[in-house]
Amino acid sequence: MANIHEVAKQAGVSSATVSRVLNNTSSVTERTRQKVDQAIKELNYEPSMLGRNLRNSESRLLLVLIPNFSNPYYTEIINGIEDFSVERGYNILLCETDSNPTRENTFFNMVKNKLADGIISMDPTINMAKLQELAKKHSIVLCSEYDELERIPYVAIDNEVAAYKVMKHLIRLGHENIALINSDEKFLYARQRRKGYERALKEFDLPLRQEYIYNTNNLDFQDGAQAMRKLFQLGETPTAAFAVSDTLAIGALKELNVKGMNVPGDFALVGFDNISFSNMTNPTLTTVAQPMYQMGIAAANMLIDQLQGKPVDSVMLDHELIIRESTLN
Repeated sequence: MANIHEVAKQAGVSSATVSRVLNNTSSVTERTRQKVDQAIKELNYEPSMLGRNLRNSESRLLLVLIPNFSNPYYTEIINGIEDFSVERGYNILLCETDSNPTRENTFFNMVKNKLADGIISMDPTINMAKLQELAKKHSIVLCSEYDELERIPYVAIDNEVAAYKVMKHLIRLGHENIALINSDEKFLYARQRRKGYERALKEFDLPLRQEYIYNTNNLDFQDGAQAMRKLFQLGETPTAAFAVSDTLAIGALKELNVKGMNVPGDFALVGFDNISFSNMTNPTLTTVAQPMYQMGIAAANMLIDQLQGKPVDSVMLDHELIIRESTLN
């Protein structure tokens, strides 16, 4: 394989000139650039990206932190991040934190030690204090879950408004006893979606019944099924439920099917996220569509702008209530 010195000899220039051409330096004349490009082509020379990145004190690697690989919510966001990053000359490394502080520290140290240039975090369980400290010197963007004080730029949707729209839809269908299958409220999105739930109840003068609010430990299908089992043990059972994720809603729907409940005739159900599975259930699931691919693009764009020293503002993207069979009469 040819090296930079052989390219320089072929082009009749110095190795330093070849390096300037490779780094797209403006001080090289067009004629010289063409000679070097021709020599590179003739010799099939492939420059060492690692060496170039080390000289430029950059890795061209972006870390994407998620709590686990099993949640399908992250898939389209990751696709958006990767497509935009690759187009801009960066690679991404998916990092499963598993809500483990030791793993978090490993990924943080990669950035501190310049093995990676920056972080996009989608992990609601992450140590926010440590991440904020890291963000003082390094490029960090939050996606989906974010810092309410905006100390780190983020891209997200308005969770409270989205939940409020879900509840208005169910109430207008005639439901008054509506359950909330929520996640752990230590997470911002869970608190925001509960606020939207409560806001709609108050606006329509419906009572807030604490027994209708079930908080799960995780967002797995079985957690949604368990929530529905618990709700049906109440004296007066609800006639509808809003689940704060599609995975919870699909688990709840399975339990409703096991009980022989007709959805939506006997019970209406709404999820959140519009993951691909939500349109494959029987009945298909009414849900809130987050623009996940666009969120990924926006997060990658923001991070790369940060790395290039450009000012970055947080972004709130639109959402849409997708009405399907699980609430259609």
